[in-house]
Amino acid sequence: MDNMKLWQSVCVTDPRAVKQITGKQYKGNSPKPYWVIQRATEVFGPCGLGWGVQILSERFERFGDEALHIAHVKVWYLQDGVRGDIEQMGQTRAEYTSAGGKHIVDEDAPKKSVTDGMVKCLSMLGFAGDIFSGQWDDSKYVEWAGQETQRREAPLITAEQAAEIKALLQDTNSDTKAFLAWISKGAGIAVANVDAMPASAYAPAIKQLKSKQKEAA
Repeated sequence: MDNMKLWQSVCVTDPRAVKQITGKQYKGNSPKPYWVIQRATEVFGPCGLGWGVQILSERFERFGDEALHIAHVKVWYLQDGVRGDIEQMGQTRAEYTSAGGKHIVDEDAPKKSVTDGMVKCLSMLGFAGDIFSGQWDDSKYVEWAGQETQRREAPLITAEQAAEIKALLQDTNSDTKAFLAWISKGAGIAVANVDAMPASAYAPAIKQLKSKQKEAA
């Protein structure tokens, strides 16, 4: 069993799903919770079937003029037919005085505490591990994370598929530059060469090239 397989598959965070931490005494970044939910669903299956969140307990604690909501949360998941679970605490300021002296009551505090606990649980499996391990402080890493996310979301064609398309391009005397421009337009990203074509472009590319091949026959 590869103990790091799951971790390595979920530790890279999409830069579009990262937000700066605000309203805290410390600075940093955190993953957007709904992106974490999406990734958990991609890995384990629909929430409630492959994984889920259980609120074990919750309470309010008062500290002077402020109140804190605290939730004890469990996340369960299925991996290779085996059920696992992780427990963590989430917390949110529910009542406080803002820097401008305004009295604030956050009616969404319980929901935020549960979400906080859920993200902490999933982080222990490796979700958004690059953020929690401090790698997000490196701008070069963030750039690489964006490229890695694109590769994960839009896998490339295989070497065999690339060879097939190259052979058809040659057989039909097609303009490769014009062909790649057509592929780029359909994919919504710049495709520099056949090897860099997204897997989703394979079927329409083959259809067009074989149709052209049939016409030339």
